[in-house]
Amino acid sequence: MTDRDEALAGRRFGAAADQYIAGRPDYPQEIVDWLVGDAEAVADVGAGTGKLTAALVRPGREVVAVEPDAGMLAALAREVPGARAEAGSGEALPLPDASVDAVVYGQAWHWVDVPAASAEAARVLRPGGVLGLVWNVRDSDVDWVRELGSIMRGSAAERMIDGDSVVVARPFGPLERRDLRWTRSMTVAEIVAMAASRSYVIALPEAERADVLDRIRILLATHPETAGLDRIEMPYTTSAFRTRRP
Repeated sequence: MTDRDEALAGRRFGAAADQYIAGRPDYPQEIVDWLVGDAEAVADVGAGTGKLTAALVRPGREVVAVEPDAGMLAALAREVPGARAEAGSGEALPLPDASVDAVVYGQAWHWVDVPAASAEAARVLRPGGVLGLVWNVRDSDVDWVRELGSIMRGSAAERMIDGDSVVVARPFGPLERRDLRWTRSMTVAEIVAMAASRSYVIALPEAERADVLDRIRILLATHPETAGLDRIEMPYTTSAFRTRRP
């Protein structure tokens, strides 16, 4: 599958909203706080089912979650009632000019047209406001995680971060970066759900998708580091980037 095929599959995430909720990790609060600081109005763009949105909501802060997929948007409204859910995209935000202190993308910047999304973020940000980008990426230095990745394939985001090619466009300047290593305790069912929510897997024909998920179950049941465990520690690195509107 090409990056273009993967991008098209990403437009069908709503079909896997339940798997996304069950399988995708939350974002470490330490990283979220580094991204947005004391921002009082935040837009979470490409918000999906609200994994990042939930970490942004707090008393005194207005959070609007923007998502193009209707299925994901409906799930977000259920999962994070404290945020306002709006249909839209990074290239066409449903927000007034200079209306927010931070625009953030969790697991989503690799889907956008970078010049258009950068210009649109600058439009809705107040002067000095933050554009923040963040991804949770599995640590493939661990043997069984590397084998898992070979079964379900790496993503465009992982290739971008590994290649140190995360970029923004005018009017934004250089990006600051922060990485945090951590682990998430998961059941086999949650790991399978995580795989089922991946764009590559979503796009496969039904029989091929079932085969991929079965191969993951076999890996977890037989690998010396995971066999027989009720809960498995999934190692992650959260990579976050931020820059400010001039």
